[in-house]
Amino acid sequence: MFLITVGGGGGTNYDVVRNMDGLDRNRIPNPDPYNPENPADELRKYIRPDTMVSVRGVEVEHQGQRAIWAQSITLMVGEQGNYMFEDTHWWLTQIARFADEWLDDLFQDRRTYEWDDFSALYRTNLNILGMPTDDKVQECATLSRLNYGLSSAYLLTGAERYRLAAKAGVKYQRETFRSLSHDGKYCFWQFGKRQRETGANIIIGSENPDDAGTIPLYEQIYALAGLTQYFRISQDWSVLQDIHRTIRVFQDFYRDDPAFGYGGTGGYFSHLDPATLRPDVASLNQNQLRKNWNSVGDHIPAYLVNLILALDPVPQEARNTHESEELLEVCRGILKETSEIILDRFPDKDPAIPYVNERFFANWEPDHQWGWQQNRAIVGHNFKIAWNLTRTAHYYRTLATKGDADAAAHNSYAKRLEKFATELLDRMSEVGIDLLRGGCFDAVEREPVPGMPMQFAWSNTKDFWQQEQAILAYLILHGVTQKSEHLQHARAMMAFWNTYFLDHDNRGVFFRTTDMGMPVISGTYGQKASHAVAGYHSFELNYLAHTYICMYVRPEGRVQTPDGTSAFPVVDHNFCLFFRVEADCPHRSLNVLPDFVPPGSVEIASVVVGGVPREPEEFEKDKFQIILSDDDLDKQIMVEFRPLGGINPAAMASEAIGAKDAFYDMEGKP
Repeated sequence: MFLITVGGGGGTNYDVVRNMDGLDRNRIPNPDPYNPENPADELRKYIRPDTMVSVRGVEVEHQGQRAIWAQSITLMVGEQGNYMFEDTHWWLTQIARFADEWLDDLFQDRRTYEWDDFSALYRTNLNILGMPTDDKVQECATLSRLNYGLSSAYLLTGAERYRLAAKAGVKYQRETFRSLSHDGKYCFWQFGKRQRETGANIIIGSENPDDAGTIPLYEQIYALAGLTQYFRISQDWSVLQDIHRTIRVFQDFYRDDPAFGYGGTGGYFSHLDPATLRPDVASLNQNQLRKNWNSVGDHIPAYLVNLILALDPVPQEARNTHESEELLEVCRGILKETSEIILDRFPDKDPAIPYVNERFFANWEPDHQWGWQQNRAIVGHNFKIAWNLTRTAHYYRTLATKGDADAAAHNSYAKRLEKFATELLDRMSEVGIDLLRGGCFDAVEREPVPGMPMQFAWSNTKDFWQQEQAILAYLILHGVTQKSEHLQHARAMMAFWNTYFLDHDNRGVFFRTTDMGMPVISGTYGQKASHAVAGYHSFELNYLAHTYICMYVRPEGRVQTPDGTSAFPVVDHNFCLFFRVEADCPHRSLNVLPDFVPPGSVEIASVVVGGVPREPEEFEKDKFQIILSDDDLDKQIMVEFRPLGGINPAAMASEAIGAKDAFYDMEGKP
């Protein structure tokens, strides 16, 4: 715990944290008496005990005393004492402003889109103002990330503009960058396309410096991110066919399987040679027969969670039920294998090292000499593991409720996943986050110099995508553990994100900030879009922070009642998702579960199809598969969810958690 003396005066500016809409939400009531010209009254108005604020100022040391003379103080709470970023509309507003700005930057005033628009106007690289740079490259994986963001924006808001843009972007990706095998069984995704004066040049091998001239698995994985999220809202089975073809590539070209002449120690190699489509070619240099975090762990968040949500349970009345069942089983196998590898292979043999290993030789020996990484950890990857293993645990808890013979094994595995995720998150709370200023750090030495708990690899800067992983990890694990420190860290992370990473002038997100939150805008870090920045992490944060807050976080603000007492405000925790199934959909059901969530933690409150509400008896509130008729196709489907509470930590200690006794109600009562 830190004790810091902060001084304020007539030159101190007070404000309340602002969202991307720029709206002034300062509604803090005036104390009585109150004189706005009196600095003491201003201080009394805005500063309250146990209230989170962000202070910018000048640190002064004099005769052994230290203080910060505050220039600006930003409150994270509103007039009722509630955290602004936990309001029901906060993340909806943010994702809508992000989506609007991306589409305005790329396509100006268009409100309907064709794939010709993406061909002519989409660019991977945009400067800080959102304008195209000199490099006219269109990268496939980066486009897919934008398609993910647009699909997620539709899921949360139901705005038709976002769906139409996602549909056109997905079609452009498939028709431009897809490379099918001779028998139509496999689909590889080409790196990109660069426009020239005399036509366009298709680029096969990656141009990213770490992967130059190869086909890295993580780029193939992220080519599925946008396709899968779009499939969730549309049920477009031509898109699903390409997803299935690509997953066959993962299994038959990248997987370490003795059937293909490799060692057979499991997992996926990180790179293929584009000429031979093998991972063991000498031309791959430092990427020859290597495995890494991205080739294993990225499967889970990029496409697996969303694809399993869309396919489990298998769609009803489908003409190709067998193919759906086959793909679902493959996805379950990948989920189990990748999560087991993370549990078994990634932790360091030395228990004193808090970070996971991230790069490996074919036999899973850690590679601490690779390129820039050496023996370093990326803090955000550790948070990403904690977040996604918790999601995976929720899925196995759900499988256990289905009553099959493997229920005990599923519960045991879920417990193991939760245990490791919690331990990893708690270690990052000690060495990965800035307890003074907020936010999480970037690259650190896994073995710092003796006597130091942490050593930065280059600088103590903070990257936007790593803040996202930390926020989601703390929120989802708060839902599991109900630990106050997990929620406290989540709020500090959300405060840092909303105060310092939002570029209000250009309606974007800064890639990197200093430790104090000042944006780093040199080189590509000053771009709104690039190889490493697209409509993915920020949109994913909006989508899942909104979902997790509604499900796992109860408000702490109080309001005055007529009799002068205070009480918790009544907050509607329900939230909605939007879908629109294609008119030629070959089945008559729609899976709508928002994420891998604990069994019994949420139910369907209402369903509206084409503006017409369904009667309660027309759907099962605890079954997340909506039955469709022919008339329901090509109409907006709105599903309202009602959260039922958070996981009971006492029940979590048991080998088997049942849906009946595993959760608190929204009043906090068991």
